[in-house]
Amino acid sequence: MTTNQGTEGTAFSFEVLPPMRGKSIESVYRTIDRLMPFNPRCINITTHRSETIYHELSNGTFEKLSMRTRPGTVAIAAAIKGRYGVTTIPHVICSGFSAAEIEEELFDLSFLGIHELLVLRGDRARGENRYTPHPNGHEHAIDLCRQVNRFNEGRLIDGTVCDAPTTPFTYGVAGYPEKHEEAMNLDTDMQHLVEKIGEGAQYVVTQMFFDNKKYFAFVDRLRQMGIQVPVIPGLKPLTTLGHKSLLPKTFHIDFPAELVKEFEHCHNNDDVKALGVEWATQQARELRDAGVPCIHFYSMNAAQSVERIMRGL
Repeated sequence: MTTNQGTEGTAFSFEVLPPMRGKSIESVYRTIDRLMPFNPRCINITTHRSETIYHELSNGTFEKLSMRTRPGTVAIAAAIKGRYGVTTIPHVICSGFSAAEIEEELFDLSFLGIHELLVLRGDRARGENRYTPHPNGHEHAIDLCRQVNRFNEGRLIDGTVCDAPTTPFTYGVAGYPEKHEEAMNLDTDMQHLVEKIGEGAQYVVTQMFFDNKKYFAFVDRLRQMGIQVPVIPGLKPLTTLGHKSLLPKTFHIDFPAELVKEFEHCHNNDDVKALGVEWATQQARELRDAGVPCIHFYSMNAAQSVERIMRGL
């Protein structure tokens, strides 16, 4: 993601999820159609690992299957790029993928002319209380960074040397202003981030946060550590009453006291959506005025809210 802080104003980006298995891509297009008038710098496409399901057979027994419920990240990235002429950034993840599968994905993306990635470890499997890497995959995102680097040099996982891609991949990584849920503390978490940047990550996209002070402190600390890459703030508009407990529990983030107070006055999802737009608009204005290079929106089930936020800036 090429971002020039302070020279061309604050850019805007958002992400879409592949449709559920068997569903049409039209729902993805509807989200994009709503937000394209605001000229997004790029659109991220999430990637989802396989999940274990049990299929009942005719004899009454069950067959254990591994299946991706949201397939098609590479194809969707290509379809969006072709339809809208916008930069697409697929997520490439460790979780649930072997190094060989990742290599095939890199070949496909390179052939399709998609050269920007967001490199992530990914979530643990549903129902597991700890992350378990694929037996032939990577345990940490930094290992995936190194695989991308080797691919850029024409070095494959089996030791074969091939033609290096004409246009090498560039990539960003995730950052956590309130630390990753599995990190022992913020210091170690930030050191891991510094190491990924040392491997070649060109920017950081943060986990969602609702207190801009957390973001500014995070960036200040990175600068003190000698890190000068762009740090893209990630914002999530609140949309449902369930977010009151779901978001802090799932993403290990805190709501500031003022937001908690306002949330207590919400009686239904419409109230929450209105609050979510107001709060995220205030966040985005402050971040824009501070000269952040880009604001990234986690827009799952919130495209209408993101549209209202962008109109309010």
